[in-house]
Amino acid sequence: MKRSQYKWNLPAEITARLGSESWGAQRAIFEAGHLLLVLHAPPKTDGNEREHELFLRLPQGKWQYKGIDHGDHALTKYMEDYQQLYIALENRFEKASNIDALFAVIDSLIPLARSSNNMKLALQTARESLGNDAFLIDMRDRSVDIARGFELLLADARLALEFRLARSAEVQARAAEIGNRAQHKLNILAAVAFPLMSVSAVFGMNLQSGLESLPVVAFWLVFLGGLSLGLLVKGWVSSAPPPASEQKRQPPKR
Repeated sequence: MKRSQYKWNLPAEITARLGSESWGAQRAIFEAGHLLLVLHAPPKTDGNEREHELFLRLPQGKWQYKGIDHGDHALTKYMEDYQQLYIALENRFEKASNIDALFAVIDSLIPLARSSNNMKLALQTARESLGNDAFLIDMRDRSVDIARGFELLLADARLALEFRLARSAEVQARAAEIGNRAQHKLNILAAVAFPLMSVSAVFGMNLQSGLESLPVVAFWLVFLGGLSLGLLVKGWVSSAPPPASEQKRQPPKR
């Protein structure tokens, strides 16, 4: 795919540094008194393709945008587009009420932070090539503010996401601990009741066992024996090691 051609006269020195398929990465090319700024339009998250924004400064100080005059106005508008995207994403971040919303904000911020940083580097190179050009210095300073803003907003969004993920994990851990405690109590109740139920089931069968004629005290002896067995089973269940969460909280033995 051939790169787009525009109605301007690029010096041969600049043309020699350009590829035939694309305008390439964001950069500044200064040759023969001409400055070519190769920038990218603010990226979108739905693809890897980048639309090029090309600005040419002629030796006499006149700016062109893709072969059209008043390129300085186009470059100012280009900066304003980045600034508006930053404001919109900042508002989305402030309104993000759940993890999915934060993921969406971060997904939009990552390519913008990378692209704005490359734009800043290209403008810094242009500034160093031209010297004290007031307009270019202003554009460089704005690019620094924009790139820094996206960088900080991305860091804040990632920190907020990590905090919410950690808080969600803590809530789940507490819920699991409560469930483990409840399960442990049920195990103790089952340990006490199971022997009694087993004895009741055995003596409740309609079979002749020879114990029907024993005095009432035999019933209480059997009951106490089953209860004692249940308490023994309870002690065995209770002697199990505590959950891992409780083991971590116990102080180390000296």
